[in-house]
Amino acid sequence: MGDNSSWVGGEMRQINDRVISVQLLVTMFISINFLLIITFFKNRSFYTIARYILFAVTLQSDSLILLISNTLYLLAYFNFTIQVWICIIISTVLILYSMVTPVTLTAMTLERYVAICMPLRHAELCSQRIHVHCILIIHGLSSLPCIVVFSSFFASASLSLYKQDMICSLQIYILHRWQGHIRSTVQQIYFLIMVIIIAFCYFKIMKVAKTASGDNKKSTRKGLRTVILHGFQLLLCLIQLWTPFIENYVYEINLHLFINVRFFNYVMFYLTPKCLSPLIYGLRDDHFFHALKKYTFFDLYKTNIFQGRLIVFNRKNVQCT
Repeated sequence: MGDNSSWVGGEMRQINDRVISVQLLVTMFISINFLLIITFFKNRSFYTIARYILFAVTLQSDSLILLISNTLYLLAYFNFTIQVWICIIISTVLILYSMVTPVTLTAMTLERYVAICMPLRHAELCSQRIHVHCILIIHGLSSLPCIVVFSSFFASASLSLYKQDMICSLQIYILHRWQGHIRSTVQQIYFLIMVIIIAFCYFKIMKVAKTASGDNKKSTRKGLRTVILHGFQLLLCLIQLWTPFIENYVYEINLHLFINVRFFNYVMFYLTPKCLSPLIYGLRDDHFFHALKKYTFFDLYKTNIFQGRLIVFNRKNVQCT
């Protein structure tokens, strides 16, 4: 009996440690994303450059996904249930922006392809007028899987189900096996198209890299590395789609293994892709990195100077009185 209770206690401590580590990671990633978003909005020169606008869309999408998925993670950890209709509203935003990120990555890859392989047409195809249309198209394409998921759910669910209290997760919308197959098919068709686009851009840019010289060669190689990183992000996002099926299978076999697998999937396939976007454009891009350093350190410097003057001013007032 004592061994059993000590084993349960050890498991609970391990789970608690994992929850704390996830909160630290999420807080760190959201803070970095928030800093990069502020840098984007403070520098108006970024407003006219396609890749920075798409980068800002990715940052906002990733931050929203992190906030919502982490909230659902904590609700599940504390076994907190909510009514299904509230869960539908939350899940709509989550499913939509889970697709916005990979679709935006594909658009950013196409932008790099146009910039490197079609430089004379880059200004025309990536003009400021097209940016708004591009963002609308990205959200329109990203909403189709969400429509498929909830259309099949609304067609099968009874009215009483919406008022039931459940732990909010995407699995509750799969009432029949065919619904899971439809959702998986639609998402995998999307990602197959995205992989084809990224592979096409990669080979075209690689072709240009072989014939380029000097500064052009350096720029082309950097664009090539960016496309490779986008491809890796997309691969992680694709694996993320398979994690619910893997978790359901493991859950039927072993509960302890299920907890470990779910934690690994969340960190590896939910959190890791979200930290790659700041790396690709926030740190590797010289223009954005210089702006980040300027605003970060300059604002800190101004704050310290202001606080220093305020302390001196208060001391003078005390001495005068």
